[in-house]
Amino acid sequence: MTTPKDNRKHWARDLKVTLWTLIVPPTIWAVHFLFCYLWVAVTCAKSPTPATALTGFPLATLIATIVALLGILAAGYIARVQSQTPGDAPPHDEGTAIDRLRFLALSTRLLAGLSFVAVIFTALPVIVFGDCR
Repeated sequence: MTTPKDNRKHWARDLKVTLWTLIVPPTIWAVHFLFCYLWVAVTCAKSPTPATALTGFPLATLIATIVALLGILAAGYIARVQSQTPGDAPPHDEGTAIDRLRFLALSTRLLAGLSFVAVIFTALPVIVFGDCR
């Protein structure tokens, strides 16, 4: 028996899922990675001494990390909602539209988890080390 709560549509289920949605979490991680490491590389390359402090940069990295993690969480949440679309039980190996949606949503969830961890590991060295040594 279905309840009225089960019959309600969720806004995330109305979004169209394509292969482009699959690459959102790794793209956010890649942009975060480039931001962190390019900024440090440019700052340290311009410094006259190797012990130059990265003043202000750990705060910028922390803000960029929080923004990246929120974007990845949003993509993962949308994928979670879409992977719970009613349909056949796993494995989703049929050629139906619902199976494709659920497969892409599951893949996006897995990539979102991997990208979440990658963003944290990218930010750790920048936040922990305060100079260019």
